Formats: sequence, C-alpha cells, structure tokens
Amino acid sequence: MAGHIQDRWYKTETGPTGKPRRVKSDRYGSGLRYRARYIGPDGTEKSKSFPDRQKRLAEKWLSKTAADMDSGQYVDPKAGRTTFQQYAERWVSSHGGEVNSGEGAERRLRLHAYPTIGSRPLGSFKPEHVRTWLGVLKKSMPNEAHRRVVAATVSAVFNAAVDDEFLARNPFKAGSVQMPKAGETSVKPWTSVQVFSVQRALPARLRATVDLGAGCGLRQGEIFGFSEDEADFEGGWITVSHQLKRLRGRYVFAPPKGGKTRQVPLPRAIADGLRAHAKMFPPVAVTLPWRTVDGELRTKRLYFTGAAGMHVRVSHFNDCMWKPALAVAGLIPEPEEGERYASAREHGMHALRHFYASVLLDAGENIKALSRYLGHADAGFTLRTYTHLMPSSELRTRKAVDTLYLESQNQDHGPETAHGR
Repeated sequence: MAGHIQDRWYKTETGPTGKPRRVKSDRYGSGLRYRARYIGPDGTEKSKSFPDRQKRLAEKWLSKTAADMDSGQYVDPKAGRTTFQQYAERWVSSHGGEVNSGEGAERRLRLHAYPTIGSRPLGSFKPEHVRTWLGVLKKSMPNEAHRRVVAATVSAVFNAAVDDEFLARNPFKAGSVQMPKAGETSVKPWTSVQVFSVQRALPARLRATVDLGAGCGLRQGEIFGFSEDEADFEGGWITVSHQLKRLRGRYVFAPPKGGKTRQVPLPRAIADGLRAHAKMFPPVAVTLPWRTVDGELRTKRLYFTGAAGMHVRVSHFNDCMWKPALAVAGLIPEPEEGERYASAREHGMHALRHFYASVLLDAGENIKALSRYLGHADAGFTLRTYTHLMPSSELRTRKAVDTLYLESQNQDHGPETAHGR
C-alpha cells in the first residue's frame, strides 16, 4: 500500500538558491496538522487527519491500515460510518427469505434494536456495546428464548455487514458475549375439555376455526386464509396452499410458512363440521394482494370472515374473541375492570396444533408423517418438540408382553408355554 503522512502546517517551495526548503503554510497553527493518506483497494485515495504532536499516532494508524489490507480485515472508513439502522434497513429490504421471515426480522429490529443501537456507526461497534445492549434487552424482554431470536437477528445483520466489508468482524463472535439460551420449555397440550370449552365460547361464525387447528393442525394464518378450493371432501384431504398474512398493518395472501404447499388428512368429523359451518355462514369472496402489499390481486372464497364480510383482522380476533374465550375456559384469568387481558403466548391458537400433535402421537402416528402434516421443514424439529409426548418405550414393552400373555391365556395356554418359546 502506497501511503504517506502530510504535514499541512508546512509546505515545500524553491528557495532563492534554487534548492527546496520547508516554510510555514497558510494553515500553520490551525486545524489538524497531519493527514495520513493511502490508496484503498478500490483505487481511490483515503485519508485521516491527526492534531499536532501526534505524527507517531498517524504513522501507527497508517501501518495498521496497511496490515489490515494485507490480512483482508480492511474496512473502508466511509462504510464504517454507516449507522446500524441505515444498514439494517437495507438488509431487510433485500432479504432473500420468505415474506414471513423478512417481516418478522423488520419488526424485531424496529422494536428492540433501533431505539438503542440504531444510531451507532457500524465501524464503532465493540463487544462491550453488544453486551450493554443485551443487558437492556433482558430488562425489557424477560423470556430468554424470545431474546435469543431478537439477538440472532441483530447478529445476522452484523454477519452481512462483515460480508459487505462495513466492519471487520461481528462483535457477537467475541468470547465475552453470551447469546441468550434457546430454552427448553416442554409443550403441554390442552385437554379435549379445554379445546371444546374454548370453541363453545367463540362467536358462532368462528367456532369451526378450532376444528381446523385441533383436527387438522393448521396454523392461525392458514385457518383464516382457508378457502373453498383447499377442501377435498370426497377424497378426505385439505391442501394448504396459502395463508392470510399481516404485513405492517395490511393484509395479503401469502404462501404457507416455509413456502411449501402440503396436504393434510381431513377427518370425517372435521369435514362434517365444515359443511355445517358453510351452510350457516357461506364462504365469502375476498380479494387481497399476493405476498406483498403491492402484489397482484387474488380472490379466495374464505370460510371465515369478520362481521363486515371481509377477512378476519387477527389482532382484533386475538384480543376481543380468543382471549375472552380462554378466560371462559379457565385458561387465563379474567382481567380487572378497565384492564386488558394478560399476555397468553402459550395459549395462542398455536396450542391447537400442539393438541393435534399430541392426539396423533398418542394414536401411534409416526414422527415423519406428523412433521409432514404440520408443515415442518425438518422431522428432527418435530421430534425435538414433541418427543416427550410419545408413548415411552417401557409402556410399549409392558403392553407388548401383556398382550402376548393375554393371547396365550385366551388360547388355554399358560405362561409356561410362552416361557418355552
């Protein structure tokens, strides 16, 4: 790297004898005296200025810059001045994942990162700043598993910034930074009594939503986006091809989580319930953009709509219908007068999927099939989530041996015969 230190308080000019000499410049005694100059990897000149009596510091900085360029750790000073929020907003806008994950990342950054670290330049971040931010996050978000998701999103922004050469290394990678733990909370499925109690407490036009969750394992967005073309009553299948998705206060139709269409068995009892629901509340044609708020318009005849005949507004449903039903069923307490219902994340509509999984596992369904019906990308995730609900090996062993002996006795054979086999 070609670089040098310029002393701006002096200049070189030709003296009376024709020899060069140093004389005071017009800037003598004012401003920063030394300017370290070098040619960056992009071929343009870069510089940084230092005050009087700090020439050695300027030389040291120039040497370190050269070493960083040789080792691949160099970061353009202008890039390093980009703030975290400026870069993160560009990262979100170019997010290559599905709509769902991009929207979630934007929300987590906007609520939990921008207010505290958004204005800090990327090049100034050190592990201590990350540790401080994690401490602030812990106070505002007690749930460690939720904090881990937020921290992972912020770390992903830093990873991308490193790739784009906005900073040399991700401060989250420092040994002194401890990421929140994932947490190991075992799913506790509702009982059938609780499921049907909640269902009875919902408005009549929305009671069948519980059937699709508890009887088919659909997610909330898939339930409220459920349309006529997805139900095959004759074949006994549901084709989950889209969901109702909220993007920054506006609603769209979008692919299911993971972007993959899947088929789920449609039990006869659920089919009968859907037919009865459709007779009382005929499906309504609803037109919404596809995937993004400015996407092409698509029309679906939805089984579940709001009172005005449009799609269900999920936030209104959760606060004004679902939580009151939970209180009636005794799953959460009734609020004090003038207060709102308490947060009940573990009792959201996702609890219906957990109930569905527990019913299938108890009936002997295998993990691979359950994972496919639930729309999980990895059967290993399904196993980790629900393994504690599977019948234990010792119970299966006792049942197998008891069945063998019972069959032997019914055939007038004693235990001795079984022992001799």
